[in-house]
Amino acid sequence: MTGHPNAPRFPLLDRDLSILAFNERVMDWARRTDVPVLERLRYLSIVSSNLDEFFEVRMAPQLAAARINETRGLYTAETFQALSARVHELVSQQYAIYNDEVLPALEKKGIKIVAHSERNSRQRRHVREIFVNEVQPLLMPVGLDPAHPFPQVANKSLNFIVRLSGKDAFGRENEIAIVKVPRILPRFFRLPSVKGSRQVHFVSISSLIRTHLGDLFPGRQVTEFSQFRVTRHSDLAVDEEEVKNLRTALRKGLQQRHYGQALRLEVSAGASEFLSDFLLEQFGLPEASLYRVPGPVNLVRLNQLIDKIDAPELRFEPYLPGWPQQLTPGQSFFERLQQGDVLIHQPYESFDAVLSFLREAVEDPDVLAIKQTIYRTGAKSELMDLLREAVRRGKEVTAVVELKARFDEEANINYAERLESVGAQVVYGVVGLKTHAKMLLITRREATGLRRYAHLSTGNYNPGTARVYTDLSMLTADETLTADVDQIFLHLASQNRLGRLNQALMAPFLLHKALLDKLAAAGEAAARGEEARVTLKMNALTDEALARALAAASQQGVKIDLIVRGACVLPAGVPGFTDNVRVRSVIGRLLEHSRVFHFRVGANEEVWLSSADWMNRNMLRRVELAWPVTDPALRQRVIDECLIAYLQDTRDAWLLQPDGRYVPAGAAGGRGRTHAQSAQSSLMHRYGHKG
Repeated sequence: MTGHPNAPRFPLLDRDLSILAFNERVMDWARRTDVPVLERLRYLSIVSSNLDEFFEVRMAPQLAAARINETRGLYTAETFQALSARVHELVSQQYAIYNDEVLPALEKKGIKIVAHSERNSRQRRHVREIFVNEVQPLLMPVGLDPAHPFPQVANKSLNFIVRLSGKDAFGRENEIAIVKVPRILPRFFRLPSVKGSRQVHFVSISSLIRTHLGDLFPGRQVTEFSQFRVTRHSDLAVDEEEVKNLRTALRKGLQQRHYGQALRLEVSAGASEFLSDFLLEQFGLPEASLYRVPGPVNLVRLNQLIDKIDAPELRFEPYLPGWPQQLTPGQSFFERLQQGDVLIHQPYESFDAVLSFLREAVEDPDVLAIKQTIYRTGAKSELMDLLREAVRRGKEVTAVVELKARFDEEANINYAERLESVGAQVVYGVVGLKTHAKMLLITRREATGLRRYAHLSTGNYNPGTARVYTDLSMLTADETLTADVDQIFLHLASQNRLGRLNQALMAPFLLHKALLDKLAAAGEAAARGEEARVTLKMNALTDEALARALAAASQQGVKIDLIVRGACVLPAGVPGFTDNVRVRSVIGRLLEHSRVFHFRVGANEEVWLSSADWMNRNMLRRVELAWPVTDPALRQRVIDECLIAYLQDTRDAWLLQPDGRYVPAGAAGGRGRTHAQSAQSSLMHRYGHKG
């Protein structure tokens, strides 16, 4: 499938570099002095988590190209070096913020991570007690020799490499030992404070072990050491055409995930070349894959420190979402939906309403069947408990469980087995495709016959992420739309041909072509002199055909505004190519996650909500759903809250430049963040719980 035949051929931006640019924008929140200091620390942790996933998922083909010195194609030795240089730069900035800005800011607030040289005698005794009683019994140092080869080191685990002088118990001079740090150990321990001080002191697990490494090797001297951490390829690859049971194959793959191909090695900044070269050789990595860090090798675990600090004033003020304004507490959802559709803007409005909708369906004796897609639901899911209860109450329950939801595979396998154990019908979608559509369909017996009710969403059925991800949920009893949803469920379960859909668009069959056609129609209208405007909000724009179709529409005169949180390969404002394209990214306290597609051509206006980003995988390798907002009032609400508010944001928005750089949206106006306009803050103020 290709874009507009006249689409200009110009270089698109590099997707991987665009992902790194997104993380630079996230990291800006760690720099902001108007952000509570524990939240600044959390943003550093988020960047580390994002970089972990970047290596686990994106870097394997880059490294492979570097190893064979590939000079042509999408991945080359040159792209690997350029990407590695950019990551090194980002990591350097990250640790500079951590050491030079955030740690001093924490200390000013009375919170300090105390190094060994700064501990008083009481604290040193306390650290030793922790080591002897809680840590040392779980450590098993391994001295390397032909009978003790380099041990298997799990993905993202904390380890130490130690160089020793002297001889071992058998008179040999094997000088290298490895100490694995079990994941079960806390990453931070609280220390007794200095007498008369109001400071709260902590020691990190790496500092604690480093201080007592010598105790692990009695009779020998530690001459060199370094903490280290290796990141491995973790994207599960299962040939679905060859396996008889996808669930069993994935369980087997999960056991090997922690020991995939090594892609990145992190060591202490002061690690000697002898130790770092030794580790690079063990993991088969080039020098560019080595990251020397002046601090903990795993900033993701800073979340444990944040959780240990009882200081609400150093966090964001808690936000309590209000009950959806279209709903009346206590009113039957089925009665309300007979009056018209309901839109829920999460997390400004509470996701609890979605759970209440399902709970009413489970408890209603007139509800006969419940069908739902499961992509991510969280470790402990009330939703899954409700589905099991529905089965116990005699309802027909069908769950389309996506077993390949990245890093949620194990949880989803467990949920699938628990649902099957009580008699639910569980299917795993379509071979070769991920089921990413978010749908819940309820069939109810009423006086006029059977009636369907549906919940459709741009985001997951996960109460945890529903508190921090911005998404749109729609509840509807629209006969045409609910019939479409029923057709999709039938298709996923039976794998028969998809029946005709009247309102919804489904990937991989219809959505990609429909979007290309809409862009082409807008371009043709603009070329005729009609007003044509396209405004899109999504998480990523990396599909080449859609990117080039947007550029073609721009050249024909269509005014295009893109609100793309993460990676975007279409440069904005390139003379002669994307003159009419503006791209902005909003990075705020909440994670932007909703997908909204607005097309206005002449007098015709359409607003679509979707589970799909404009990525090739979403369009052609996933089951996705897009549906129209047909109610004029709700359509205008989506435009106002999800598009106009974000286009006017001058506090949290960044503008994409023709060369791929992002600049703060408020910079041109010279206004400080204190007085700038924030879409998220405005919506939180509008919808938050009023007491």
